[in-house]
Amino acid sequence: MSAPPLGLLLDVDGPVSSPLTRTVSPQLLGDLRRLLSAGIPVVLNTGRSAEFVTERILDPLADGRARLHAVCEKGGVWTTAGTGEVHVDSALVVPASCHEAVAELVADGFGDAMFVDGTKRTMATVEARTDVPAAFYLDRQRAFDAALLARLTSAGLGIRLRDERRPDANGGTPWRIDPSVIATDVESVQAGKALGARRALDLLRDDGPLPRSWHTVGDSRSDYAMADELHALGADVTHVDVGPLPPLDRPYPVRTVPGATYEVAGEAHLRELAARLT
Repeated sequence: MSAPPLGLLLDVDGPVSSPLTRTVSPQLLGDLRRLLSAGIPVVLNTGRSAEFVTERILDPLADGRARLHAVCEKGGVWTTAGTGEVHVDSALVVPASCHEAVAELVADGFGDAMFVDGTKRTMATVEARTDVPAAFYLDRQRAFDAALLARLTSAGLGIRLRDERRPDANGGTPWRIDPSVIATDVESVQAGKALGARRALDLLRDDGPLPRSWHTVGDSRSDYAMADELHALGADVTHVDVGPLPPLDRPYPVRTVPGATYEVAGEAHLRELAARLT
């Protein structure tokens, strides 16, 4: 087997799945199917659970030959399309008190804007309800994150929220509250898109040669860590930023999709690649 000309490392929420509806368009799945059939390896690198990506993306695309994997929960969980096996890094599993605090806060009033994602295996996560305006969720999220920080600090966890650090009795902060546009995760500080990129390389080494070059696609600042990691490892990488903010300056090429963001931009980029490579 020769090395494929390109590999794709894709965030899910934003580039693939709509942040508003959490659905994946048939057209985007069709372009991914064409790329996979042409021998282009695809790895999803996401904070989503294995259950979410398996149901919405892996199962619809699995055909037994495609090099299709998912690294979920920011590196804590990984799976391969069609296998049914889900692997979990036990070192990244948050303490039970994190799940308890998240559930209690949602039950105590924050359920008007969010719900608990019970499919996570290493994280404790709340997600925005799809029936409330984004501005309302973001306002409630700020209050939720502050209440969660206070509760986990009281429980003795060493916890971080953005630049704020609340050390544990040993002076450490091994856990992090990480808000995004549609969710708040409690996670290990070891988790992240860079870890996901390393796991992606391990998965692809097991099923064939690594690609000659890469496109990483994401909508948030944290998604640049995928391309940062590949670049640091010596790979030829281009990052495609489909978020609403101006792109960052990096030592590798960064592209946008003019006039489009989120899943519309992600679909346009994949359509362009499918037309060129298949």
